[in-house]
Amino acid sequence: MSDTSAASASTNGGISLPRLGDLGALMKRGDIALAVGVMTILVVLILPLPPLLLDFSLAVSIIFSVLILMTALFIHAPLEFSAFPTVLLIATMLRLALNLASTRLILAHGHEGTDAAGHVIQAFGNFVMGGNFVIGIIVFTILVIVNFVVITKGSGRIAEVAARFHLDAMPGKQMAIDADLSAGLIDEKEARRRRQQLEDEGGFFGAMDGASKFVRGDAIAGLLVVFINVIGGMIVGIAQQGLSFADAVHSYTVLTVGDGLVTQIPALIVSTAAGLLVAKAGVTGAADKALLKQLSGYPKALGMSGAVMLVMALLPGIPMIPFLALGCGAAALAFIIDKRTKLAAALEAKKAETAKSEAADEPIAAALRMDDLKVELGYALLPLVNAADGSDRLTEQIKALRRSLAAEMGFVMPAVRILDNVQLEANSYVIKIKEVEAGGGKIWPGQYMVMDPAGGQVKMPGTHTTEPTFGLPATWIDPALKEEASLKGYTVVDAATVLSTHLTELLKSNMAELLSYAEVQKLLKELPKEQADLVKDLVPSLITVSGIQRILQLLLAERVSIRDLGTILEGIADGISSTRNPIMLAEHVRMRLARQICAQFTGSSGYLPLIALSAAWEQNFAEAMIGEGDNRHLAMQPSKLTEFITLVRERFEAAAREGEAPVLVTSAAIRPFVRGIVERFRAQTPVLSQAEIHPRVRLKTVGSI
Repeated sequence: MSDTSAASASTNGGISLPRLGDLGALMKRGDIALAVGVMTILVVLILPLPPLLLDFSLAVSIIFSVLILMTALFIHAPLEFSAFPTVLLIATMLRLALNLASTRLILAHGHEGTDAAGHVIQAFGNFVMGGNFVIGIIVFTILVIVNFVVITKGSGRIAEVAARFHLDAMPGKQMAIDADLSAGLIDEKEARRRRQQLEDEGGFFGAMDGASKFVRGDAIAGLLVVFINVIGGMIVGIAQQGLSFADAVHSYTVLTVGDGLVTQIPALIVSTAAGLLVAKAGVTGAADKALLKQLSGYPKALGMSGAVMLVMALLPGIPMIPFLALGCGAAALAFIIDKRTKLAAALEAKKAETAKSEAADEPIAAALRMDDLKVELGYALLPLVNAADGSDRLTEQIKALRRSLAAEMGFVMPAVRILDNVQLEANSYVIKIKEVEAGGGKIWPGQYMVMDPAGGQVKMPGTHTTEPTFGLPATWIDPALKEEASLKGYTVVDAATVLSTHLTELLKSNMAELLSYAEVQKLLKELPKEQADLVKDLVPSLITVSGIQRILQLLLAERVSIRDLGTILEGIADGISSTRNPIMLAEHVRMRLARQICAQFTGSSGYLPLIALSAAWEQNFAEAMIGEGDNRHLAMQPSKLTEFITLVRERFEAAAREGEAPVLVTSAAIRPFVRGIVERFRAQTPVLSQAEIHPRVRLKTVGSI
């Protein structure tokens, strides 16, 4: 053992005491400190407490209650003090534990004098009573009445009503958040924050409703403890300690009233803090600023109050000086506030005029702004987004659509702006992409569209029309005929579903245009770290972000998901050494995505149906190529193209009649050129190269060209 350690051991009688550093490390652990504090309160309920330690504990209780009150005054919103119910429980338990500790001292040593339970209780008793125990009892009773009947009861009622109203309003607030999210006014992060705030507020007000019962029970317990101490002290002092009646009354009353006051005053402070906190609902800002702003917002009211005070100063028998001083002060304050209010209004009007003059050119700037996606509705379709029962079916479906497309295609579609257009027919709608009309139709809210899966005309009474998405014959029927249509095997959809389905198909057909440069940058930034290193190797030394954007657009144009962005970047890195042409790089990427592409077109039976391009047509396309390298293009005779188009139509229509949805398979060299022809007359027909067929995919040839 070193000299230092030996000296330490000898100083402490051979016992190693904890060092200050160890205590500091313990206090840094808030969970352990809180547990130790709660256990200490519980220990006080069982073990006796010496007077000196009781004085210190009572001082801690007083400063703790003052801290709670000041925090309630200075916070800007009630939710900032969301731990208040827990704090209230701890403060109540602390006061009750100290009540029990002081009661033990009063009953055990009260005959020794008024300092038997410590100097704090003695000082409170002597100062308030002033030598007269009746005064002390009356003051204590009034404090209990103020705390129990006025503050506690009122704050408990406010907390109960606030909790009930908040919980009733929560579904509407959640729907408003969802509507803002689907309309693009907020992003997912802000929506999550608002939902979390709603949940926190509901839990807080519910907890405050229950926590108010702590304060009420504390007031009742304080009153009972005082009654028990007085009666019990008189019995102990006179019957056991042999004190005279007067001495027993003086000693035990001073101790009991002092004990009651020293616990009821912190209880009153905490009750006031609880009342301020629950009454602050709906008010933003610190209490002083909120009160001053609202009370001084009406100088006329302040002036009338000053006039009443001046009139009262002139009444006979009323002391003139205080009323006159208050009346003059209120009148002067009203004049100053009125002058400041008018000056602020003048400045605000001047700013408004300046802003109005600066905004004179705003319509020109506003005309330059474009909405990527817009749905314009006729006035009869407004119930789809603002129904009488508060529902918003169209907005909910668009929200679900954006989420499903993001999961399916790999990027978040732009927000859809929904607005009314009085120039449209009542039941018409128009879908615009980048301010250009991409589709439209007519729908009838409150009715159902019925279609025959076989493609025939529906034989039911109603308005015969054409389904706007696929052009199939359809009929709008009344809701009373919905069950009958379902029993006949017809497809039945409502108006909102018709519109959202049309929007879905238009989005899938125009996804390449909606993938902006900014969205590509966002996708690249959100990649995991190991894949982000690959981006650093590619951009900008080998390819630009706009080059990656072009490749992704080529994939989306054929409805290939870009969700597996890491594999796409690997395909670009693999092919960039041999070509810089985006079309050829997209072909390299498609080979890397062979499993995904084949799974996309594999049917429920587990095999991939295909129509193969014959060797003769492969030769025709190969011979029609002119140019070298990246400059190759197709120059086939028009008669040959017409023949090819006719054959493709016949083969795919025959396969469709057999219930198959095949893909067209060609060689890798000519696939982009074959796809360029096919997409002009069968845009949704997938064209795959032989290199894109995954080895583990089961194939079924349903025809050839």
